Amino acid sequence: MASNGEPSLPPLAQEALDALIAAAPHDDSFSYERAYTILAEAEDLSQPAADDILERLLSRGFLYEVEGELRLTEP
Repeated sequence: MASNGEPSLPPLAQEALDALIAAAPHDDSFSYERAYTILAEAEDLSQPAADDILERLLSRGFLYEVEGELRLTEP
């Protein structure tokens, strides 16, 4: 996403995205609870910190939400 002139993600957000890509289903949605679990295990993030990261990823288009579930944006 940074290739179109947008600044790259901060390191923690990029690490969180990488953890989600590695652990989450690529062709299906996953819950916020699953995302919290992934980020707690991979990055040792609390739920409030994970919420901040998820919000950043959503606002930058790396994730999107459908009916309360998260999905990874196709690369």
